[in-house]
Amino acid sequence: MVSAFLLGAAAVALGGLHDPATISVLTTGYKFTEGPVWRADGTLLFSDIPADRIYTGTGHVFREPSGKSNGLTLDREGRLIAAEHATRRVTRTEKDGSITVLAERFEGKRFNSPNDVVVRSDGMIFFTDPPYGLDGGMKNSELGYSGTYALNPETGAVTLISKDFQRPNGLCLSPDENTLYVADTQGAHAPSDISGDIMAFERNADGGYSNGKLFCHLPGPDGIKADVKGNVWATCKEGVNIYDPQGQLLESVNTPEEPKNCSFGGPDGKTLYVTALTSVYTVKTTVAGVHPAHKP
Repeated sequence: MVSAFLLGAAAVALGGLHDPATISVLTTGYKFTEGPVWRADGTLLFSDIPADRIYTGTGHVFREPSGKSNGLTLDREGRLIAAEHATRRVTRTEKDGSITVLAERFEGKRFNSPNDVVVRSDGMIFFTDPPYGLDGGMKNSELGYSGTYALNPETGAVTLISKDFQRPNGLCLSPDENTLYVADTQGAHAPSDISGDIMAFERNADGGYSNGKLFCHLPGPDGIKADVKGNVWATCKEGVNIYDPQGQLLESVNTPEEPKNCSFGGPDGKTLYVTALTSVYTVKTTVAGVHPAHKP
């Protein structure tokens, strides 16, 4: 299958960050794949939102129901953290398989539908909350806006980072954790004919993030991840676009289906796993990705 976005991406000069010849299908036959995360035991996990399941990379069911989970990541102990659409909450799967609810409300109001999530090395959790999984969308939002939040899993305290978004989606941290990047799928934070932005927030002395500034424009950004050099890998309607730390486009990874999210993994951290509608794809990279915080 060849899409128009592949043709456009082909015009981007390759910067040598990935090998196009290595793109292959890991597993296929799903409804809408999202949220890939690679675990230290060599297992890939990903969400199939409509199927209400979390699968392994070999196609086995890891968790059902999943709360129609979307974004997945790991905490410092390797436990799975999930952003759940249907249940409108952020959860942790314990070692024994039980589910702990970490957050489901802010200031007494239920979240819209937590979408994606990342864990900082000190254990703090950050997540986005657009209305994509909320019946009726924003008209049924208790909060009345789409925000990005910080969550302390020890105390349960939730802090609003920003509500200056249309549809906050994927998010990731820079390698030094001084920048929090947030994709706004329908954002327009500066004059542009492109619908979609990535915003960059600076870390404060108190450990929070503020002072959001435009990082780059791109069409319909979804999941984003960083590599150890500080480049940002963003799934969007053009493919997986790779931006340097200054927001300049370096190259694009072209996948047979429109990608929705991505994650680095493999023993050396140089395999990019891409969830793209019905399938999960892999591609070899020449730079390692930033892994979710966890103990080996």
